[in-house]
Amino acid sequence: MAQYFDLHPDNPQPRLLKQAVALLQKGGVLAVPTDSTYALACHLDDKAAADRLRAIRHIDEKHLLTLLCRDLSELASYARVDNRQYRLLKSATPGPYTFVLEATREVPRRVSHPQRKTIGLRVPDHRVLQMLLELHGAPLLATTLFEPFSGRLFQDPEEIRDRFQHELAGVIGSGPCPDEPTTVVDLVPMGTGGDPALVRKGRGDWEALGL
Repeated sequence: MAQYFDLHPDNPQPRLLKQAVALLQKGGVLAVPTDSTYALACHLDDKAAADRLRAIRHIDEKHLLTLLCRDLSELASYARVDNRQYRLLKSATPGPYTFVLEATREVPRRVSHPQRKTIGLRVPDHRVLQMLLELHGAPLLATTLFEPFSGRLFQDPEEIRDRFQHELAGVIGSGPCPDEPTTVVDLVPMGTGGDPALVRKGRGDWEALGL
């Protein structure tokens, strides 16, 4: 049965977040709120947890997963970022964007895209999730929480608990999330002088990036 954490959206209780971190460290998969939609998240270095995350979402190893990072300095440990890419990232983070970048060797091979050696990274603008990442002390491996097969997004944490209570270790509730996923931007072409490519238009304003 999934443990439910009812957190204040602006002043989340550290005691409850520490309990959630303990579940992550034991290999649990959590549903967490973000500045776009709810996401599934687990420990980056736990293969069994990553496999469970993929099974809950009904996705295979070719599906690009995302690293949730606290800030750009943490992001730079897992992706190769040049000055041009960094300026764009700085202007858009934290926010509801996922950026595809070339993965460094710090990223486990099972997490990066098997052909392109890329990884999706983002710095979310959400108080509760930021505190969870701070207490965890490392990025989390994540994917957007869709209803399997129908593709419906979840906004209500209590509905998530009811629907996935036997599959998740915990659900972090802090009120409803938006019903729109992140905007996904591929920054890999910038490394060879090209332009960023819009992969998916979502909650993040594409035009605001000045592209």
